[in-house]
Amino acid sequence: MATVRQVFAIGWAAFWLYWLVAAFSRKKGRIQWSREFRIRLVIIPVAILLARLGAFRSHRANTDPWLAAIGLVLFGLGLGFAIWARVHIGRNWGGPMTRKDEPELVTSGPYRLVRHPIYSGILVAGLGTALALSWLWLPIFGLAGIYFIYSATVEERYLSEQFPDSYPAYKRSTKMLVPFVF
Repeated sequence: MATVRQVFAIGWAAFWLYWLVAAFSRKKGRIQWSREFRIRLVIIPVAILLARLGAFRSHRANTDPWLAAIGLVLFGLGLGFAIWARVHIGRNWGGPMTRKDEPELVTSGPYRLVRHPIYSGILVAGLGTALALSWLWLPIFGLAGIYFIYSATVEERYLSEQFPDSYPAYKRSTKMLVPFVF
């Protein structure tokens, strides 16, 4: 099980390192700090409360090799999907809830499957992590899900304003996070 933990630690570290490096190749944009602050004002105290209640303290790890294998597959597929989306969107990428100065609406590649494939991929990877390592990752997964749904909703308001002719049709034809479902 130690090897599985190492694979996840190295995988997440490599993913976030890639994300940091890739962030230098984005277009200029503006973040509405008041919006970003509000959601963080909710999520950070909830995370602190969960930590104080001991949600992250148990040493019980999953020991089932099948769960580890399924979790690793979900982890790899999720990170792969997020990276594919990041590469596909190119310089149009921005942090959550960022307004781009020269936006382009990308609806091809992974964006043909879901409107927010980066969020989807990270959530699938998080679910894989929880499945393979410990169910104690589920509160983190839940908080990330709340943050991503909120961010996606804000971003969609921006996109509806920036692309009033094309975004509504794209929104009707493509699900937010889970193909064919949500």
